[in-house]
Amino acid sequence: MTDTILSLKDASLTLDGNAGQVEILKGISLDVSRGETVGLIGPSGSGKSSLLMLMGGLERATAGVVNALGHDLTALGEDALARFRRSHMGVVFQSFHLIPTMTALENVATPLELAGAADAFERARDELAAVGLEDRVDHYPAQMSGGEQQRVALARAAAPRPDILLADEPTGNLDGNTGQIIMDLLFGLRDRHGSTLVLVTHAPELAARCDRVISLQDGRLAGEASAQGVAE
Repeated sequence: MTDTILSLKDASLTLDGNAGQVEILKGISLDVSRGETVGLIGPSGSGKSSLLMLMGGLERATAGVVNALGHDLTALGEDALARFRRSHMGVVFQSFHLIPTMTALENVATPLELAGAADAFERARDELAAVGLEDRVDHYPAQMSGGEQQRVALARAAAPRPDILLADEPTGNLDGNTGQIIMDLLFGLRDRHGSTLVLVTHAPELAARCDRVISLQDGRLAGEASAQGVAE
């Protein structure tokens, strides 16, 4: 794989904290190839989730460049960033972020409608079926288990058929068995749509499923290994 889909060059992130400015990420340079699966690991507070947010344009780098699909995310305005994410990215969080007053079908279809998809509800049904929820499309989040809600979140992220799929500890609020099912579904959606997947995880067994594993420490890249190296 030689087609770079994500590229960070000396990207840094500084945020205002109670005691002043805090350096979250420090000079990150990293390339991710199209179709690759990359795991981000490291201790809590190392900057994994912040790095994922930079890749998705959900945080703006305070220095350096973040490039996705040939677009400099640091140079785009908020509206342009939102349109870019809507068209090219899917994001799955540890918390499900479903709209409680919408059914599973509406939660998945609404972003597609906002993007102008004429077949929004048909595609939403297809994605919910792909995660095993074809019988739950009319249920509201409060009527579903945590694992089912995360399946809805997966379907919503995959429905736009994104070039880039970002997942931040997607099994963090789930028990082990349910988490394993969610990860199998996530990798299945990646395969179904040919998406590039970047995954933040604390679990070595999940990281070992990635093509490449990158570790962070104190906001810096601390190492890189193949999946085989992590498994060993």
